[in-house]
Amino acid sequence: MRWNLPNSLTVLRLLAAPGVAVMFLYFHRPWADWFALTLFIMAAITDWFDGYLARLWKQESKFGAMLDPIADKAMVVIAIMVISGYNGMNAWLILPATVIIFREVFVSGLREYLGAAAGTLKVTQLAKWKTTAQMVAIAVMFLGTGLEYLNGVAMKGMTPDQYADAVTAGLADPIRACGKRDCASLAGDVGLVLMWIAAVLTALTGWDYFRKSQPFLRDEP
Repeated sequence: MRWNLPNSLTVLRLLAAPGVAVMFLYFHRPWADWFALTLFIMAAITDWFDGYLARLWKQESKFGAMLDPIADKAMVVIAIMVISGYNGMNAWLILPATVIIFREVFVSGLREYLGAAAGTLKVTQLAKWKTTAQMVAIAVMFLGTGLEYLNGVAMKGMTPDQYADAVTAGLADPIRACGKRDCASLAGDVGLVLMWIAAVLTALTGWDYFRKSQPFLRDEP
């Protein structure tokens, strides 16, 4: 195992994965949301830099090749669990989240079973797009959850009509608007759409890996 900058970035990304959940243990919301979002974005950026620097400086290693997909999966799975919990177990989020988690577990198990032959399941361009889509979707969802919490604080338990009257009377601050919509609902809807796109790409890459593994899964006649 060689300790170089690309491998160090990968290790830091792996450590950042549980850090996203830890933010909600040590900080009050919405600070926990903003810190988790910041940590996730920084970790996602290292996902591009570690591979790029390893190729640029010719520092590619078996350790990095092994740890990189593990760090990616840990980041995505832990972040999705946190987001699902703070979104009230929304069924429209749970379904794509289930597809993503199922695929990650399935492909990991498939690679483990194939052993030395797992090299046939090389990372494809579609798989890279899948990872990018997942990380962008999760970042937008984190933004939406934090803004939604701020909306709840502003409304203080009032109904939408009561809140509108309070804002008109100057007794409550208006929620953050993005055009004709409030920013929280806009970020939430965009995040859900991106999550479904990520789930479709995730399912397609999972099927592609399963198809490629078929010759190694057939019993001898």
